[in-house]
Formats: sequence, structure tokens, C-alpha cells
Amino acid sequence: MGSAVRAKGILQEIQSKLPSSSRKSISLEGVDLTLAIAAHDKLAFNAAATIAAKVIEEAGSLPVIPREIEDILTIKTSERHRWLADGRLPSAGTRTVRLNGRARQITFHVFDPKIIEDLLDRGAVEEWREEDAQAKAEKRRKAAYQAKLTRSLKKNSEKRSKKSESGPEDPASKLRGWEEFDIDGLLR
Repeated sequence: MGSAVRAKGILQEIQSKLPSSSRKSISLEGVDLTLAIAAHDKLAFNAAATIAAKVIEEAGSLPVIPREIEDILTIKTSERHRWLADGRLPSAGTRTVRLNGRARQITFHVFDPKIIEDLLDRGAVEEWREEDAQAKAEKRRKAAYQAKLTRSLKKNSEKRSKKSESGPEDPASKLRGWEEFDIDGLLR
């Protein structure tokens, strides 16, 4: 898929299946794997070449891990999380691993390589980015409108409170002798 991260993962898969004496004989340069064993040791070369060929053949069906999908699709981690959450990027399941030196296990989503190839062919990532940009602009526009509405409501309430502080505006307050009548508490 043209991913250096995926190529390194395939190299590690090959090395894990090789005998310990042959693990350093295979190397990765870019996306090219090189197997270098001494010419007089044809038996070890043939065994290592067979294992490498088998792993490379199976590599097309190996699930794509998050780092690899980010490299293949040239996306950010936040985009992967967002698209996974809203269902645009379908998961092929999860894997749980325990990393060396850690007591905890981590679980992450893996992806089907065929779906990733389809996304690359369709150019879906660019479409999704455009949709996200439009949604973000719409959300900002709505938030600006809401803030403007809130400010105007606040100004109106401040004007009302200033008017009420200056005195009541009902017509009864303009009558002569109303204050004395109100003080007597006859309307309570």
C-alpha cells in the first residue's frame, strides 16, 4: 500500500517467524526488503526466503493497525477517531496487546486492507475533509448567531432593569397621594 509503517510491520512479522540466527539477515530499505545470507549457506537462505515469501503473500490479508492507516491515508489521529466514531471509517474489529514493560493492556481498532484500498481508490478522504470543513463552518455560524442572540437578550434585560430602577411605570404611580395610600398597606 506504499506505507513505510506497514512495510516495517511486515518486516517485524517476518523476523518473528525466522530463527534467531537469521533475524538480522533481513533488512528494510524504504519499502524494499533485502535478504542477505552468505553464499555458502544456501539451506538457511532458502528457508528464510520461503518464510519471507509466505509472510509477504499473507500480508495482503493482515489487518491494518492505526499507525499504518494514518500513514496510508495520510490522515491525522483526530480525523481517524472522528471518522471511526461516526461510522465513515469501518473497523474490522479490535486487538488487545500488552506492550513490553507495561502492566496494562491496550486495545485498538484494526481495519480491513480491502476497505482501505477502496477508500484510496475513491478518494473518500478528501470528500470527508470537505464535509468536515463545511460542518465546522456551519457550526461556527450557528454559534456566532447564538452568541449574538444571547448578547441582544442580555442588553434588553439590562435596559428593562434600568427602567425599573428609575421607578415604576404603571399609571397608578402618577396619581397624587398614591405613596401614602401604598404605605398604609391597604392593598395587601
